[in-house]
Amino acid sequence: MKTKIIVTKDLVKIYDMGTKSVCALNGVNLSVEESEFISIMGTSGCGKSTLLHILGGLDKPSSGSVEIAGKALDLMSDKELSVMRRDYIGFVFQKFNLINELNVFENITLPMLLAGKKPDETKIMELCETLGISDRIDHTPLELSGGQQQRVAIARALANDPSLILCDEPTGNLDHSSSNEVVELLKTVHDKYCKTILLVTHDSNVASVADRIITMDDGQINECSD
Repeated sequence: MKTKIIVTKDLVKIYDMGTKSVCALNGVNLSVEESEFISIMGTSGCGKSTLLHILGGLDKPSSGSVEIAGKALDLMSDKELSVMRRDYIGFVFQKFNLINELNVFENITLPMLLAGKKPDETKIMELCETLGISDRIDHTPLELSGGQQQRVAIARALANDPSLILCDEPTGNLDHSSSNEVVELLKTVHDKYCKTILLVTHDSNVASVADRIITMDDGQINECSD
């Protein structure tokens, strides 16, 4: 039996918006097994990005609990959360968040340097080969297409060898062709490196690459399908 890498119980997130409150998550219960590839679908404002940010320790729930690899995020200090994000979780966002002054290799290895690790050049080059950017290693982000920049962002997310990859609308800034390429690369990453991947998207074509699709509406999980 596979290990449960994510478990949420009665997860609630309420944002205070001046004179009113907005309930972004309303009692979310979710269980994700190790090495699963899951897409989370729903319209804008349904709570899917909020859920992903809480799972990644970027935001805190108003109530309920979150466990990642058996560790309760809501009981962690800010320092412990930072270590969890650094060592255990890789993030891929809609905006590539690359540093234009650094080349591709430097962007990818930055998380390793921040963690006090010496980059393994052989491993990084193998990763770049898998993602189709090995011939762009000395280029800066401004010299790359949008699809290539997202490939670099994926490589950066994998640099510290995290067990969990969280992707928030990773194809949102890409054209149709580049979007398909990035989705296929995420599938390759899942299959080759046995990563657990949660992919937030509003695009059914993007979502279809996953092993399981979760549909959200009004802060709740409506449906799970294999």
